[in-house]
Amino acid sequence: MSGALLEAEALTKHFPVRRGLLGRTAGVVRAVDSVSFTIDTGRTLGLVGESGCGKTTTSRMILNVESPTSGAIRFDGAPLAGLDRAGLRRYRRADPHASLDPRMRVGAIVGEPLVINERPNAATLRRRVLELLDLVGLPARAAELFPHEFSGGQRQRIAIARALALSPRLVVLDEPVSALDVSIRAQILNLLRDLQRRLGVAYLFIAHDLAAVAHMSHAIAVMYLGKIVELGAAADVALRPKHPYTQALFSAALPLTPRERRDEIILSGEIPSPMAPPPGCRFHTRCPQVMDRCRTEAPPLATESGRLVACHLYPRGADSLTTPNIRG
Repeated sequence: MSGALLEAEALTKHFPVRRGLLGRTAGVVRAVDSVSFTIDTGRTLGLVGESGCGKTTTSRMILNVESPTSGAIRFDGAPLAGLDRAGLRRYRRADPHASLDPRMRVGAIVGEPLVINERPNAATLRRRVLELLDLVGLPARAAELFPHEFSGGQRQRIAIARALALSPRLVVLDEPVSALDVSIRAQILNLLRDLQRRLGVAYLFIAHDLAAVAHMSHAIAVMYLGKIVELGAAADVALRPKHPYTQALFSAALPLTPRERRDEIILSGEIPSPMAPPPGCRFHTRCPQVMDRCRTEAPPLATESGRLVACHLYPRGADSLTTPNIRG
């Protein structure tokens, strides 16, 4: 794992469910169950799956907003759990989710992280803010305006400028383009890719738009009911998926290449409750290729065709003994 910027190892988050006047614990929501992945400097890991699969909980643990129930997160080889308050403040530079305060001018919004963390003098602050606005394609006069005076795409550029104010090495992007028109989405995605090339920043990219994830990512991890079911190079996962759930997800997405033709796979049934996940493979209640052993035996995440897949369709042979070098 040497050279990894961020490592998540067996990351788990269970939320207790309390009921009654006395607040007795009635069970736990298994939001994330033993998830592991790596992101290298300047690379992007895409995280996909249906709503409720654990993507956002995973991102909140990476941002240290939620503490893991178990497992470990390491940044540059150092465990997050061992950082002091100052270290955590430096680490949590990468959160672009802070809302744009409608009462603040854009210059103050973009510069706020600098004021809180570095306290530059007025001239230096002004220069840095204008540099950040220019970096995301906004004119200097934008600093004097309020958020409501901008379009949705421009507001997203402001949020990106703010996220980059402290020169983070990792930025967590949770649905960064979901509220934007298709043409504006492409502009923001291209901006993010350009910034990655120029600054060497790494991304954890979470989105429902699978075409956007495939376009942005170096590697893709597919989550279902709190677990990763497939993890591999973006092109392999998007164009040649192995897990039946991944196949269904990408069959419903827009074509990723002009020549691509796929029959949509319609999954039956609903996602089970994370309070009571099914035994065996968690996907077996909806899987069109379910076998008897799927109902009782949880498949390990093992190597298949150069990526990791958790599925009994692929017997563990010699290929599964060597873990592929999959790095976001």
